[in-house]
Amino acid sequence: MPVSSLVTTTYDRGPTDIRRIDGQRVTYINANLESGVALGDAVQAIQNDLSTMTLPDGFSIVYGGEYEEQIKAQRDFVMAIVMALILIYMVMAAQFERFLDPLIVMFSVPLAFIGVVPTLLLTGTTLNMQSFMGMVMLIGIVVNNAIVLVDYINLMRREERLPVVEAVIRAGRLRLRPILMTTLTTVLGLFPLAIGVGAGAEMQASLARVVIGGLVASTLITLVFIPIVYVAANELRDRIAARLPWRNASEGEEGAASSV
Repeated sequence: MPVSSLVTTTYDRGPTDIRRIDGQRVTYINANLESGVALGDAVQAIQNDLSTMTLPDGFSIVYGGEYEEQIKAQRDFVMAIVMALILIYMVMAAQFERFLDPLIVMFSVPLAFIGVVPTLLLTGTTLNMQSFMGMVMLIGIVVNNAIVLVDYINLMRREERLPVVEAVIRAGRLRLRPILMTTLTTVLGLFPLAIGVGAGAEMQASLARVVIGGLVASTLITLVFIPIVYVAANELRDRIAARLPWRNASEGEEGAASSV
């Protein structure tokens, strides 16, 4: 018995295969980026175009592929930045054997990001995986200059018994040359990579640009801002300590003992 006597055949369009994720049917729509178009900008344009679309009940749009991996990587790098800040503070607190000086040094980290944004805008670099890697590297690099400066200030106060302001001025004058030398060597070493010289350098150029821009800005600002924060923090600590009752009581006992 022929099949044509039992069924009626018609030609129409239909799916070649059926794909499911967690029991839900899905359809993939793939696209490639044009040259010079950032992934985030392309997804933003698609989201704007699809925002006016009314979907039937039970239908939804999910952006996956490289965009999904990029979002996950950004969350991971944010966590890495937070962990780096915590670990750096813990190491400095152990080395300085106090909590105030590491906190002063950590003020140099936000100063680094002041130079990152203008550098990305001037060079036309987008925030990508390499840029976030450069930010993680930058956090570990920018604190070096502040550590050198704060440690030398403490050395002047401890060994030469200098007042705070005089110790800050002398330490800034003596540590200026080493700080500039370390900054210049790092910047010049990354400069060929930042301009894209060599095979495959274009992929790493954003990393080098982030480090260079942040390091230059943080160095110039750190030489002025960190000494101001150091003086202000120590003056505030002294005023708070002077108002403590047990501090005044101990000074009174010392005065009575000396008079006797």
